[in-house]
Amino acid sequence: MTYYPLIIVFILAALNWIAVYKRSKTLEYIFKPATMLALLYWIWQSGGFGGSMLWFTIGVVFCLAGDVFLMIPRDLFIFGLISFLLGHIAYIIGLNDQPPYFNLWGAALIVLLGLYMWWLYPKLVAGLNSKGKGVLRIPVLIYALVISMMVYSAGMTWTRSGWQVQAALAVSLGAVLFFISDSILAWDRFINPLPDARLKTMVTYHLGQIGIILGAILHISLK
Repeated sequence: MTYYPLIIVFILAALNWIAVYKRSKTLEYIFKPATMLALLYWIWQSGGFGGSMLWFTIGVVFCLAGDVFLMIPRDLFIFGLISFLLGHIAYIIGLNDQPPYFNLWGAALIVLLGLYMWWLYPKLVAGLNSKGKGVLRIPVLIYALVISMMVYSAGMTWTRSGWQVQAALAVSLGAVLFFISDSILAWDRFINPLPDARLKTMVTYHLGQIGIILGAILHISLK
């Protein structure tokens, strides 16, 4: 596995975080998609887009599309939501490279994720209704279930054969950070504004994406 493209990813991500902090839309338009393009370059340099990395590549492409939809100065939230939804589905397929199975660890993950969504989703519904966006309740619920399944799939790599500790740790942390990023975004947009929400969203989002792709690459290279 080659690591120098990862350095490029971190540099571009950091430049995007600075752009968000400085509220420079022009630089955001450059460095936000550039970070995801650098992730694709890293995948390509680490063995190519096919084989076991196919679904992770597709996931990055859909997330890149979601970034663009949420970035441009128009209300294209639903298109961004659909793009990221498809990205999560691709990640779920990539993480389940073996037949699905269930164990005690999986049951614990489902309980934890279920309790979190049971706490968060009613607040999201109330926020959506108060902003006149009640029509988004079902799409947001579907998205919440899919991203929860993505986090579950990443967490299950700890007990899957063929997944080394380093790979499982990376994808698990990445998935959780992605989940945190979306939670911050949803809370800030629909429930109550948070200080520095956009910066926190982007930092956790990019670190989450990096973790998922790093774990996927490690999984393949350590087989």
